[in-house]
Amino acid sequence: MVQRNRLFQSISHVIMILLCLFCLLPFIMLIASSITDEQVLVREGYSFLPKAFNLAAYKYLFTESSAIGRGYAITICVTVIGTVVNLLLTTLLAYPLSRRDLPHRGVFAFLIFFTMLFNGGLVPSYIMWTQYFHIKNTYAALIVPNLMLGAFYVIMMRTNFSANIPEAVIEAAKIDGAGEWLILSKIVLPMSLPIIATLTLMVGLQYWNDWTNGLYFISKDKYYSIQVLLNRMLQDVQFLMSGTSGNMSTGDLAASLPATGIKMAVAVVGALPVLIVYPFFQKYFVKGITVGAVKG
Repeated sequence: MVQRNRLFQSISHVIMILLCLFCLLPFIMLIASSITDEQVLVREGYSFLPKAFNLAAYKYLFTESSAIGRGYAITICVTVIGTVVNLLLTTLLAYPLSRRDLPHRGVFAFLIFFTMLFNGGLVPSYIMWTQYFHIKNTYAALIVPNLMLGAFYVIMMRTNFSANIPEAVIEAAKIDGAGEWLILSKIVLPMSLPIIATLTLMVGLQYWNDWTNGLYFISKDKYYSIQVLLNRMLQDVQFLMSGTSGNMSTGDLAASLPATGIKMAVAVVGALPVLIVYPFFQKYFVKGITVGAVKG
């Protein structure tokens, strides 16, 4: 029996190591390709170690370091504010839906679920946000549309509340004189740390990686988030490489640009802050799961 357990643990460790490598190796190749000379990439392909070290791609991206810094600052602020507001609204909507004594509970649940299946489309949404809410070229354009409140997150949190918060606990709190706000803040939320940590990670990553809202609603440089800014830089490189202009100086500039390396550097610059922050966030994520399991 002991030998079987050891064999199972050894096989599990090998599988986990392989899965970690499958997740880690693409990032290593991405970083290595971003600092490899363009000619070597074209001639010999990608590798896990840079065969010819070259920072030309990063020099191109950081030619306007002030724009990169501003883009990072905007993205960080948008991610923090958007995540907090999203979790607040999601919690305030999911908690009543989890209560069986809510009047017309089924109607509200159906309306929320309906938005997951159907939407008005891009053109009506664009007209609504720009013509009626006037969010174009504002920071609200990076926070509000499509991201501030999601039906999927509401259903996830409502299901968690219904499955993991016993009705007897809520009834006991009511008998002791606790109101709904006290029950939510002192009982429900502390017992729901795993789902809160999970949604924080999911919503935060969604805000950080979002560039479509900036593409649709932002046309002024001062409102560019880091993802929108990097996307515009990449489009500029592709335009120069397409050779649509007959200008000789432009052609020389396009020939000197490390197009492949710039694509890789764009991915690194966009993802690296998240990779750095995640290990620090992970301990709170694991702690939330542990506390939730003990209290459950």
